[in-house]
Amino acid sequence: MKETRGDKVFRIVVAIILLFVNAIMLYPFILIISLSISDPEAVLRGEVTFLPKGFSARAYEKMITTPNFVKSYGNTILYATVGTIITLALTALTAFPLSVTKFRSKKFLNVYYMITMFFYGGMIPTFLVVRSLGIIDTLWAMVLPGALTAYNIMIFRSFFQGIPESLHESAYIDGANDWRVLFSIILPLSKPVIATIALFTIVRHWNSFFNALLYLNTPDKYPLQMILRNILTGAEQLNKDSGAFETLAQSSVTESLKDASIIITTLPVICVYPFIQRYFVKGVMIGSVKG
Repeated sequence: MKETRGDKVFRIVVAIILLFVNAIMLYPFILIISLSISDPEAVLRGEVTFLPKGFSARAYEKMITTPNFVKSYGNTILYATVGTIITLALTALTAFPLSVTKFRSKKFLNVYYMITMFFYGGMIPTFLVVRSLGIIDTLWAMVLPGALTAYNIMIFRSFFQGIPESLHESAYIDGANDWRVLFSIILPLSKPVIATIALFTIVRHWNSFFNALLYLNTPDKYPLQMILRNILTGAEQLNKDSGAFETLAQSSVTESLKDASIIITTLPVICVYPFIQRYFVKGVMIGSVKG
């Protein structure tokens, strides 16, 4: 089909709009990079508006060489990894029966899980449950609350329901049980939804600091976002013994430290996304086309 003049004009207009939107979205990120590597005095004087002024890696050096920061980085990776594995396992095991036609209780359970999307116990009841389980100041306090959500269950269930029922029946005829069907047929075909929920969960754990604020008492167990929060608010020093920071309000590298911490914390997610992008695009389109 030959492209008309109107189609060309439309494509040009769309391209211009997308370039404009991309520029708006990229500007803050480029500015933060520039601020983090610029001369601290130029940053404090407000001279950096887009491109760096001078060059200084002092902020990154102080961040990387601070034991608390490196430890918190490792803690965050641990929390994100374990939390994502638990979330995917619990969600898949819960959603699979809800997608099976012969499961009699699925209507009741669907309504039950839907109710939890609108009515949440709240912070204090959740804290009391975590405390009663004796997992305060442990890894499990960081990964178990919120590990299973109705939203994720519904997304997994919708994807599972899109897999032809004939595959289930063929497997049952060949002698497979439900566990074999789930792990040998359903999950291998569910890479898009697994990648989507995994990315959402990783980002949630990576950016989480409120659970650490509630459940963790030992500074050595703090995630990265707690250290970042302390930097941004100027509430604490990162490492008194090493003398890495004086009072943040009086430090000549305060602004550069803030920006460097943002770059360091967002870098892993940016690096991971390209590898799962093709699955992510398929996953976010779940339920958008019917028939």
